[in-house]
Amino acid sequence: MRFSLALAAALVAALPVAAGDLSVGFGEADVTPVLGKKPVYIAGFGHGREAKKVHDPIMVRAVVLADGDAKIALVAVDVVGLFLHSVERVREALPGFRYVMVSATHNHEGPDTLGLWGPNPLKSGVDPEYLKRVEAGCVEAVKAADKARVPAVAKIGSASDAGLLYDNRLPVVKLDELVAVRFEEPKTGKAVGVLVQWNCHPEVLDSKNTEVTADFPYYTVKHLRASQECPVAYFTGAVGGLMTTLKMPLRDAAGKELADGTFEKAERYGTLVGQLADTALKAAAPVALTPFDVRPQTILVPVENKLYHLGWQLGTLDRTMYAWDGTPTPKEFTPTRDITKPIAVKSEVGYLKLGDLEVAVVPGEIYPELVLGKVQEPTDPGADFPDAPAEPGLYPQLKGKHRMLIGLGNDELGYFIPKRQWDAKAPYCYGLKKAQYGEENSVGPEAAAVICGAFKELVNKK
Repeated sequence: MRFSLALAAALVAALPVAAGDLSVGFGEADVTPVLGKKPVYIAGFGHGREAKKVHDPIMVRAVVLADGDAKIALVAVDVVGLFLHSVERVREALPGFRYVMVSATHNHEGPDTLGLWGPNPLKSGVDPEYLKRVEAGCVEAVKAADKARVPAVAKIGSASDAGLLYDNRLPVVKLDELVAVRFEEPKTGKAVGVLVQWNCHPEVLDSKNTEVTADFPYYTVKHLRASQECPVAYFTGAVGGLMTTLKMPLRDAAGKELADGTFEKAERYGTLVGQLADTALKAAAPVALTPFDVRPQTILVPVENKLYHLGWQLGTLDRTMYAWDGTPTPKEFTPTRDITKPIAVKSEVGYLKLGDLEVAVVPGEIYPELVLGKVQEPTDPGADFPDAPAEPGLYPQLKGKHRMLIGLGNDELGYFIPKRQWDAKAPYCYGLKKAQYGEENSVGPEAAAVICGAFKELVNKK
């Protein structure tokens, strides 16, 4: 009896994949806003920055990994951030996945997806129809990645370059480790795709730019697609503190210093990050990424920032608030409209153990001090809470061979600042005459302890 090749292939595809057999797929979707019909407000910096032109596309990139029939999806979008309710809608449209993680690159040169950068402080910059398109793009990219899945093996490498980060807030603490994972076909060694994670604000174009762009990650992905000859997904890590390129000296190949706010600097920086990833991959070692141990935790994070209270009341921040009694993981989450009492926002922390790779998923912009376990000691006498205990660092808790952190994962709550480094009131730390930037874009001084504490519980969960 003879079978057609097509029928034979279909029968093979229908066979169950054994647990422990890794398969991987990459997918993407273009969610560049259409200009001209309605204003598109660019996120980051100030209000009323209306887009006039598209320089390069805003993309959703997804990686789907499967251990037999158990699937997880990792998604990155070239926007400033996405709130948890957007992630929940994406998950609802993707049944059959053990875990879907949706993050943002934290791009400051793309459309406002949070509401903070509209025409004025009283009006949201979010276009609801565009936000629906972004959410649909996440679903589309994940489905494309799932469809593209093939058996694969993985190699992981890391490389560091402190010269590619500028820390514009004291104390200077940088997470300058880039992590890159290359997936290959088992028999041929041909690249299936590359996942790269780096820790810097995509804001090279600065505050006056009016062209929609993904900023430097566009050039990082472009470089790696050419050098590695495969799809590439870029993820943002620990960018609080503040990890930036602004004011960071950078020269082109000919030695000319490049100015902030220029595409020349964005391209040069993005290319250098891509080259750092190439360096990491040259020394990459085989890594087992199965079995999967996925531990998400829904939590409450207290919101003490009065500007956020006001934004919520005005409707520029579209979030449900909950009663806060000091318990990050209550038995019941009770919505409230009463801001005379302590309030909190529902969010999520994640711990993933993918074989020999441990991944921390953090719902905002965490300071490197909190990742590395390098919270300042002794405390500066000008700090607002000098006696606050140091939060448990994330990386010191990880015991596996390899580690990675994904920031702005499943939510965006702003900066997570070590409480003993909180410095909103005079006298200011380090003899400064005014407060450093940071606290105005944090939900409050208790957030870091909640995030780090919740992560510690996840790691130690039996």
